[in-house]
Amino acid sequence: MLEGTWKLLGWEIESGDGRVAHPFGPDATGLIHYTADGGMAACIARADRPRWSTGNPRKAPDAERLAAFESYFHYAGTWRIEERDGQTVVIHSVTHSLNPDFVGSEQVRNVDLQGDRLTLSAQEGPRHHRLRWRR
Repeated sequence: MLEGTWKLLGWEIESGDGRVAHPFGPDATGLIHYTADGGMAACIARADRPRWSTGNPRKAPDAERLAAFESYFHYAGTWRIEERDGQTVVIHSVTHSLNPDFVGSEQVRNVDLQGDRLTLSAQEGPRHHRLRWRR
């Protein structure tokens, strides 16, 4: 069903008042990969991330390292499919993440699969995240 590599088409966050934001811009890039044996990895980045001025992250100024952290998102772990309240969901059990608070968490995403298009979505308080992918 989900096995394979998917390319990000867009990430939107709709707030309770109807405003739509694109956390890494409207041209963000990313991949999500699902293996047949239950492994997964996802990464998303701003399209316009600058390179290090030093060529080495350990020697880069703090502002550059902070900008790199704030313009990239990644986690990996395992995945499984479940049905909840008539909705298909994928559960990502996170073992590795750029954000250390994600490690050990389960990220639950609603699944809408239409041919070679996949939409993963989740409600976070008044905000609704929608990530669109293409195989």
